[in-house]
Amino acid sequence: MSSLYLFVPLIAMLYASVGFGGATGYLAVMSLFGIEPQVMASTALVLNVIVAGISFVTYFRAGHLRRNLLLPFIVTSIPAAFIGGSFKIADHIYSILLYAVLTFVAIRLLFFSRKQDEERELRPVPLWLALIIGLVIGLLSGMVGIGGGIFLSPIILYARWGNSKQAAAVAAAFIVLNSVSGLFGRFTGGTFSLDWFSVSLIPFGVVGALTGSWLGAQHVSGLNLRRALGMVMSFAISNFWLTFLRF
Repeated sequence: MSSLYLFVPLIAMLYASVGFGGATGYLAVMSLFGIEPQVMASTALVLNVIVAGISFVTYFRAGHLRRNLLLPFIVTSIPAAFIGGSFKIADHIYSILLYAVLTFVAIRLLFFSRKQDEERELRPVPLWLALIIGLVIGLLSGMVGIGGGIFLSPIILYARWGNSKQAAAVAAAFIVLNSVSGLFGRFTGGTFSLDWFSVSLIPFGVVGALTGSWLGAQHVSGLNLRRALGMVMSFAISNFWLTFLRF
């Protein structure tokens, strides 16, 4: 499992560059080492808070946050993430749910954005739709152990509610708030679990987050990084689905 000390900062750097916390990446690599599901989910949420928090501060200081774009989503997502985090689900159901989410993420990262999308005119966010989206993403986030920004960001871009930098800033804040809520849900529901190895991964995540968020907010376009992440995720999930489909 010592190779996680290399994977975690790399994942944190790549994800933080586009405003994400990296929970789906941490979950993908940790699942390859047979780590207990509750430890996986709790570790991913803790790393998510730290990495996405660093990413948010960097994007905020660069002037990319739009508060009116963030607020409608978090009104319903925060309580929903708390409820989702308190659910206790069987290990095999957790695995199927996790890899279904990771598969969606891999496809989204590989085929998601085009350069010409940035040139389209921005539109206002319908309040009722934002509340529903926040509710669904928050519930799923708490159950699986992710922050949900990786779902929200593409929705914002596809709907033209914000540009890529604004979507990254909103996603980072969304991830932090939902991850904290999900952690509280795990505390109260008795599903929170960390070990010393998990805690030792945190400094490596911080280093990756500082590097990636600085690159993403100030220097590098996220397009190629998102596609690279999609390739990494595809390799990570392929083994599970090949094994699962044999049965």
